[in-house]
Amino acid sequence: MRLGVSLPQVGPLAGPDAVVAVAQRAEALGYDDVWVFDRVLWPVHPRAPYPGRPDGKLPEICQTVLDPLETLTFAAAHTRRVGLGTSVLNLPYYNPVLLARQLTTIDVLSGGRLLVGFGTGWSPDEFEAVGVPMRQIGKRTDEAVRVLRAIWTTDPVEFHGEYFRVPKSVIYPKPVQKPHPPIYWAAYTPAAMRRVSREADGWLPAGIPVAGMQQMLGHIRAGAGAAGRDPAAVALVVRANVWLTDAPLGDDRAVFTGNRAQVGADVAATRALGAAALHFDVQFAAVGGALDRMLRVMEDLYALVRG
Repeated sequence: MRLGVSLPQVGPLAGPDAVVAVAQRAEALGYDDVWVFDRVLWPVHPRAPYPGRPDGKLPEICQTVLDPLETLTFAAAHTRRVGLGTSVLNLPYYNPVLLARQLTTIDVLSGGRLLVGFGTGWSPDEFEAVGVPMRQIGKRTDEAVRVLRAIWTTDPVEFHGEYFRVPKSVIYPKPVQKPHPPIYWAAYTPAAMRRVSREADGWLPAGIPVAGMQQMLGHIRAGAGAAGRDPAAVALVVRANVWLTDAPLGDDRAVFTGNRAQVGADVAATRALGAAALHFDVQFAAVGGALDRMLRVMEDLYALVRG
């Protein structure tokens, strides 16, 4: 099971020194991957409530967020080995032609280390800001993936769809990884899970209890088999939103929260599911905006998993 950690993109830690320090320490410790996420804005009066907060607002730390792709490019320039993942990039926000160039550039400049995790987004405020109607999410997302694959795998490229058109063109370079970097999907609705079954290299859940992951993964892999794919080809790539405490939490705790024993049990259960990769996001936990604290938590979690 590959092991990863999220880069410091949010709040007071979001800056060049912390990104370099975390990326290089992750590589030195033996982590396999570093990851980023996507957040466009912090709505003052959100039209869709953020779950888990009484006021429905995103955590205040999300008022400052570094762009995911620029952050990955910067991390790539200061590392040599670790994979560079997005968990997740909200695909409908982006023009897929321009996004293909950005993702390809990261893969080329990093020597083939890119891992692509996509989501469809959920915030009406962000969709309004990027100029994309929410009613088009599903169809626009499916078409965008076809554009990406066309650019990455065909020469010359030509695409004529409902939302995107590419005249017959030569578009180079192509990604280092063939046929293209792995594509993982965050999916929680039936429609999104069917998308994973049909075409994804892996499913990228977050915040789901282990028993729920097992059940949903079973449905996704059954759907892959029905679509004529090898069910085992759909990898499980888990994002763990970690909160470490000194004392154990109660039975109603969220997955990957609690003391070392509880988080360790969740890690073991995730490994038992056959997860291909697990990455820890500790930047929202009680790190107090201190880089040294984040680095210590990274070290503690690595020792917890790898001993």
